[in-house]
Amino acid sequence: MDNILVSIIVPAYNIESYIGRCLESILNQSHKKIEILVIDDGSTDGTWNVIKQYAAKDRRIVAMHKENGGVSSTRRVGLEHAKGEYIGFVDGDDYVEPEMYENLLTNALKYHADISHCGYRMIYPDGHIDYYYGTEQLRIQDHETALLDLLLGEQIEPSLCNKLFHQKTLSGLLESAHWNEDIRINEDLLLNYYLFKRSNVSVYEDKAFYHYILRKGSAATTKKERYKTLDPLKVISIIMEDISDNKELSIVVYQRYLRCLINIAVQQEWKDDAHNARKTLKEEVFSKRFVEECLSVKLKLMVIGVAFFCGGYRLVRKAYELITGVSNKYKI
Repeated sequence: MDNILVSIIVPAYNIESYIGRCLESILNQSHKKIEILVIDDGSTDGTWNVIKQYAAKDRRIVAMHKENGGVSSTRRVGLEHAKGEYIGFVDGDDYVEPEMYENLLTNALKYHADISHCGYRMIYPDGHIDYYYGTEQLRIQDHETALLDLLLGEQIEPSLCNKLFHQKTLSGLLESAHWNEDIRINEDLLLNYYLFKRSNVSVYEDKAFYHYILRKGSAATTKKERYKTLDPLKVISIIMEDISDNKELSIVVYQRYLRCLINIAVQQEWKDDAHNARKTLKEEVFSKRFVEECLSVKLKLMVIGVAFFCGGYRLVRKAYELITGVSNKYKI
């Protein structure tokens, strides 16, 4: 195991204050045979200088620089250069526990898994931590179970960054139509869908080794943009079409599809998108599938409420957000 090379791909964009901590956490891994491919995505601050300084101190760091193109194009560059038998991803403003990759690799080898993954913790600026989930449960997943767990999203998270992939699982992905750099939100879910679809065995150990940092300027906290509501619908529509012949998975994806439509229908920034989403929801209400599928009563009421009484639904939702404080969760 000590002789197995693990490649860790780190996209970095305008994170001068964070990239050092990230690289230190990877350099301090208990599994020492690693290469760290750090790709600066056209940063305009001092990020590239910090990366070069670290690369000069440790030969395990491979520093690369490219024009700004987004996280998917940056990960592509890393994959094109990765030499490891196993490959992982870390976002440049996050960091990982010292034993993360040793643990993931140990599980991958022990259970002959194509994908080994773990839990994570979300760190807020005030120091508050949400654990996802830290139960220490070990779960061996076959092809079908892994896809179901991923699409349910109740325990298995869609991020690429809490996972270790065997190189053969990623092989050929860059040349396929599955690698879509135009999708900027939920691109991890789409890639993981295809990767889990390719895998025979996956192993999940629910230890929160990965630290996901919420910060001002990150994707989770920046202002609303149109693609943030439309991209999730694009992703789930692609998956829904691909999975239509699997009854159990198709139901799960259909529920996510309806929830994506709801999120678009209630937003007020892009009225044409909202109108089209409400129109689609109305069509769904009268469809055979909506009537016959085993959807929860809550989801059916939400769909009907948004489709026909959207103004009233917005008021109820706003009251719920104010009471629970959920609307302020990601405000930095």
